[in-house]
Amino acid sequence: MKKWHYSWIILAVTFISIIVAGIIRSSAGVFIDPFEQDFGWSRPSISLAFAVCLFLYGFSGPFMAAFVEKYGLKRMMLGSMLLLSIALACTFVMKQEWQLILIWGVMMGIGSGLFLTVLSTQVANRWFVKRRGLAVGILTAATATGQLILLPVLATLVDRYSWQTAIFLIFILSIVMLLIIALFMRNYPSEKNIGLYGNEEVTEPARIQVGNPFKMALNALVEGLKVKEFWLLAGSFFICGLSTSGLIGTHFISYCISFGIPVVTAAAMLSFMGVFDLIGTTLSGWLTDRFDNRWLLFWYYSLRGFSLLALPFALASGSSTWLMIFAIFYGLDWIATVPPTIGLTRQRFGLEKSAMMYGWMVAFHQVGAAVAAYFGGVVFEAMGSYKIAFLLAGGFCLIASLFVIVIKKQPAAVTLQK
Repeated sequence: MKKWHYSWIILAVTFISIIVAGIIRSSAGVFIDPFEQDFGWSRPSISLAFAVCLFLYGFSGPFMAAFVEKYGLKRMMLGSMLLLSIALACTFVMKQEWQLILIWGVMMGIGSGLFLTVLSTQVANRWFVKRRGLAVGILTAATATGQLILLPVLATLVDRYSWQTAIFLIFILSIVMLLIIALFMRNYPSEKNIGLYGNEEVTEPARIQVGNPFKMALNALVEGLKVKEFWLLAGSFFICGLSTSGLIGTHFISYCISFGIPVVTAAAMLSFMGVFDLIGTTLSGWLTDRFDNRWLLFWYYSLRGFSLLALPFALASGSSTWLMIFAIFYGLDWIATVPPTIGLTRQRFGLEKSAMMYGWMVAFHQVGAAVAAYFGGVVFEAMGSYKIAFLLAGGFCLIASLFVIVIKKQPAAVTLQK
């Protein structure tokens, strides 16, 4: 019987760690109303803290990739998860708006940066030759899987008990995750005396001279800004962030509440999207290994745009059936854009540079998310409705579909570039 390759253990540990980090960050939508009621803070102020988180976790991505090269994957995972645990503990004693921004903006943003940006690329590149696209798809889907497992639970705890109870649950999960990472995570296959999955030869990782991580990340940005494909991918990813974690992730629950839908039902609907995102993103990783990544992105952005344009009318109809159809349709497409975006980045910039380059694209992604998170709250405050925000997001997705389709197709040999 063939021995189970340790790369799949690494994939499982990474998957669970992304789930925990993802639910910590994405739980923001559950706490908007409780924070508003308990502390008397305005929705734009609360949205600003969550926008800072989205912005920082995106911009920390390329620097996290550089720090991983310098300090190692396992050490950075432990440090990042510890920071999230400390932030959750500090939430119990916060009293002022600036503390919310520091804890849920700065600490959460930096703490979740590694897990929700470049970790999937780093693990796939270090542990897989065969099934690399599938590995990226599975790890990318982990973010939504966190919502699938815990968002309804958190919403129920908030509704029946208190927001403190919900925070305590995810705090305990973060502590458990620290132990799992410490016990099972490894930096390279050679530490287990095995080769990458799909390559049986045991090789030591190249010992490259790593300088200042900040300088490395900034040099990668300068290089990327000179390339047209970088701008097209980063621009489309800006819109991706705007239309997913920024708007849906932060404001979907509140949007549903404004139509009289109970918070637990709204959270369950969001988690239902997570079920289909797990399917859609894993399938997207499989497709990325087999089809032109540009056309995959074109259809993903187009279909997401049409679904967002339809959401306000589905809610206004009062029909749970139409809302369910939206949840399925949107869920399949939520993070499906990530595997082909990583694939195109790897094709254009090579394997060794792909993690850092993708990190900068995630930075653009999170600028878009931060813009949507903040201005979604501003639009609601000004108009008493999120309708315009969701219609604009749908229109931008259609524009993103045009960005990706004009990217020049790379020769097959480029995918083997080192």
